[in-house]
Amino acid sequence: MVIEKLQTDILIIGGGTAGCYAALTIAERSDANVLICEKANIKRSGCLAAGVNALNAYITDGHTPRDYVEYAKHDADGIVCEDLLLSMSERLNSVTKKLEELGLVILKDENGKYVSRGWRNIKINGENIKPLLAEAVEKLPNVSVMNRINITNLAVENNRVFGAFGFGIESGIFYIIEAKAIIVATGGAAGLYKPRNPGFSRHKTWYPPFNTGAGYAMGIRAGAEMTSFEMRFIALRCKDTIAPTGTLAQGAGAKQVNSLGEIYENEYGLTTSQRVFGTTSENLAGRGPCYLQTKGISADLESDLMKAYLNMAPSQTLRWIESGSPLRQNVEIEGTEPYIVGGHTASGYWVDDNRATTVEGLFACGDVAGGCPQKYVTGALAEGEIAGISALGYTGLRDKKEIPEELAAKHIAEAEKFLSNGTGLYSTEQLEEAMQTVMDSYAGGIGTGYSFNEKQLDIAEERISRLETLSNELRAEDFHELMFIYELRERLTICESVIAHLRARRETRWAGFSHNLDHKEKDEKFGKLFVNSRLENGEIKIILRDISKRQVRDDER
Repeated sequence: MVIEKLQTDILIIGGGTAGCYAALTIAERSDANVLICEKANIKRSGCLAAGVNALNAYITDGHTPRDYVEYAKHDADGIVCEDLLLSMSERLNSVTKKLEELGLVILKDENGKYVSRGWRNIKINGENIKPLLAEAVEKLPNVSVMNRINITNLAVENNRVFGAFGFGIESGIFYIIEAKAIIVATGGAAGLYKPRNPGFSRHKTWYPPFNTGAGYAMGIRAGAEMTSFEMRFIALRCKDTIAPTGTLAQGAGAKQVNSLGEIYENEYGLTTSQRVFGTTSENLAGRGPCYLQTKGISADLESDLMKAYLNMAPSQTLRWIESGSPLRQNVEIEGTEPYIVGGHTASGYWVDDNRATTVEGLFACGDVAGGCPQKYVTGALAEGEIAGISALGYTGLRDKKEIPEELAAKHIAEAEKFLSNGTGLYSTEQLEEAMQTVMDSYAGGIGTGYSFNEKQLDIAEERISRLETLSNELRAEDFHELMFIYELRERLTICESVIAHLRARRETRWAGFSHNLDHKEKDEKFGKLFVNSRLENGEIKIILRDISKRQVRDDER
């Protein structure tokens, strides 16, 4: 391979929502050099690639940031860092204003006020939201963007990060990147579990299938403390199209009903996990399929829904055109496979209020930052701002440090090994399907109704470890296939942590997201604890943290 060394003040890994805004923030406050490394292309990468039709985190008139903290805390059943939620919530409206200045169309009423959808959402025309962010970043004089670069590992010594390693998927260049500070903004993890739509349609997932949890995996391997991986996210979506249901539930007031026409949502509860649990339970009880009740809505509302889904999930609009509109028939719903994502749940790096991880010089924002659920778009922007400011402050205190040659040689040799291995018994795709089958069967996937017991987790742990060993023998014909190998290994690393976290929380707190058959009820003890972990000497060490230490009193702001 061709080896190239790069140097920058701040390296941002991931050019999605949070990564782009971190770069904008740094550029507005300094002339520091920033390098963004993006696996795809920042114009259409990350969760905003296809656009959105609302900003789901906004403080409307008559409400305060504290209200948003309480909403997120209730939805996560108390397992949150209030300090992180508050510092995020206080920035939601200012980052929204910045988006509008960049050209985002936000719907307004006759009085010039934003059109809300509930007390914490506002409507937008957001098909081009990611291109707007990307264009703004590309204009910055001190920010360089390298697309199609797959960052695989961090350079860490004595618990301080001073660079990263990766390769050009198309160029075949192996990069050694030295930086004073690093911001991880890579997104969460999809593809750990067997998908709801397998085979040819396996790309039809709720979360981007290209988000493999790379940022989590490189942090785990570097010894960073992680939190709440047991709080998996399972989205309630429109069947087959995987289109969002929030627009129907909130925008159209559609109720969840079973095949008998009974409204069941109030029986199970209205938090995100309870909506999933109710739907799963009704299906298991033989009262499925389940629907969102739209039949009989007004023609105007039907038209609004058809347009709204064109902004984020056009497949749903096409389905209505082909097989019957929401006015004429209810919309069937189902849960997806589980994901690990800190933008909706609290999974991710254990960070302080500056979004600093437990590894010195390493910051996290967006979906990889834990403890702060219900971020959505604006929350990711807010955390990008916080992480950018914090990383900038850190760089002023540190000089660049060279990456030791022996450390670089180790990672170069790993990549070269996969490119030169003989033909193994299995392909990357076969091992990935085996991983997903193991997680589905033994770690609470769709096949078991999101349920598991400790014996099943033991089996999952043993088989994931075996797959990780087999992955050492994989061969890549080119750098595109090399990326697939690293993506698989990232997922396997995260699977091990998920299994350890599911075992450690000996209760069932989010029945819709995971149901522990050995501990079917809530345990008051675990309602006061975060389940954290750190990789030490190849073993996952569980750390229980006191939630009260992350709460914020009213007089602290």
